[in-house]
Amino acid sequence: MNKKRGNGYFIIYICLSIGAIIMVFPFIWSILTSFKTLTESLTFPPKILPDSWQLTNYSDVWQALPFPKFFFNTVVMVIARVITSTILSAMAGYAFARIKVRGMNILFLLVLLPMMVPGQVFILPQYLLISKAGLTNTLMALIIPGIASTFGTFLMRQFFMSVPEEIEEAAILDGCNYGQIFLKVMLPLAKAPLISLSIFTALFAWKDLMWPLIVNSSPDKMPLSSGLALLQGQYTTNYPQLMAGAVLATVPMIILYLIFQKQFIQGVASTGSKN
Repeated sequence: MNKKRGNGYFIIYICLSIGAIIMVFPFIWSILTSFKTLTESLTFPPKILPDSWQLTNYSDVWQALPFPKFFFNTVVMVIARVITSTILSAMAGYAFARIKVRGMNILFLLVLLPMMVPGQVFILPQYLLISKAGLTNTLMALIIPGIASTFGTFLMRQFFMSVPEEIEEAAILDGCNYGQIFLKVMLPLAKAPLISLSIFTALFAWKDLMWPLIVNSSPDKMPLSSGLALLQGQYTTNYPQLMAGAVLATVPMIILYLIFQKQFIQGVASTGSKN
């Protein structure tokens, strides 16, 4: 039995290792391409390692685009989305998990419906609302669609449902109402899933491409994702510079994950259990 179990684990590890290599290969390839010359990047068959490592691609792309402005716009958008989405998702998740009223399950189903529809479906009505409000080519146009999160509501509801009801009953006996229970009892317990939700929200906002390209046409109001799209030429594209810009845009998210890796894993694990 132990031998069969060991063989099973070996096969699982092999499959997971292959999957990990497949997932990380595009990122490694983009890093290697960022150090190549344009000729080397277009060579067929492709060359894995560059003949001479070109650091000038990073300086060239930094000078070609207003990266400080892109970073500023992206950071403002990410911070605003993380704060608003996390607060609203925590409040909504707690309400759906603990407040028992008739029709709450149906209402929660309606909240989940946007997760079952491609996000591109909502781009046109969102653009019309932003345009009629006169917010095109503004940072608010990047922030407003992300202030509420269906995924965040679902994530926080799953966590609050895993918290024993005896904790709330003890708080009620001490004279707490729903608001006090949420602020003084539930939120301190939800530190890990809140950090996970913040990282997810920051990641989704950081890599958002289609919406910023549609709603903002001015480079001064573009985030990193849509700003890098300016490197895509109509006929030719300098792929080493494009990959260098992509690497520069990816580094902050990698650092964020490394800092909060433990809390991120704990938060994801805690939302998958229910007592």
